[in-house]
Amino acid sequence: MPTSRYTRPVAQTVTEPGTERPYHHGNLRAELLKCAWDTIERDGSENLSVRGLARDLGVSHGASARHFKDKQALLDALAMTGFERLNQTLSEIYSRAEPFETRFRAAAFAYVQFAVTHPNLLRLMYAAKHHPEASAALREVSCSTMQTLTTAIAAAQHSAEVQAGDPQHIALVAFANFHGVATLATDDLLEGLLWQDAAALSIQFAWQGITAANEIPSSASRRRNPR
Repeated sequence: MPTSRYTRPVAQTVTEPGTERPYHHGNLRAELLKCAWDTIERDGSENLSVRGLARDLGVSHGASARHFKDKQALLDALAMTGFERLNQTLSEIYSRAEPFETRFRAAAFAYVQFAVTHPNLLRLMYAAKHHPEASAALREVSCSTMQTLTTAIAAAQHSAEVQAGDPQHIALVAFANFHGVATLATDDLLEGLLWQDAAALSIQFAWQGITAANEIPSSASRRRNPR
């Protein structure tokens, strides 16, 4: 029987000039981000370095530098990843066919849960967005959380579930409620109160403050109807 002349190709790596470490073709950027994410979750961002990640992944610093020129570029990308994951979770909740109160409570709880689960990452996300060298893309994606909440509140106003008023201002005050609890929880300042209970109380207060049932009369209305 004749022997087949076909030979299965062997996967190859290319060695960087001046080094014995191979540069792996493939999704090295994703691997660097995953490794950096795990490092920050465990140790924080202070000791994170692109060179150290390259060493851990067994590639040259030159290979990693093709994706992230320095530590700030890596932190920028990590912050974007964090905001994208958080925003996707919140958007999925707000897109459900449920009463706004149900979605509001679920989204607020999910935000606090994300903060408690990823405290170091959340700190990095907000620090990176305010960094002088933050990219325009990061600044844009970091605003999506508030934009999603503002849009949802505006829609709920149309269905008379949320009181009248500037939806952006209402969203900001509501967000301050559960972001504050998230900050207290991640900084271990809840004095023994479970974060789940603190979140539930904060969300209840926030909802009572924005629901149409508790609408606050405008200053003009109060002047027309003095007590």
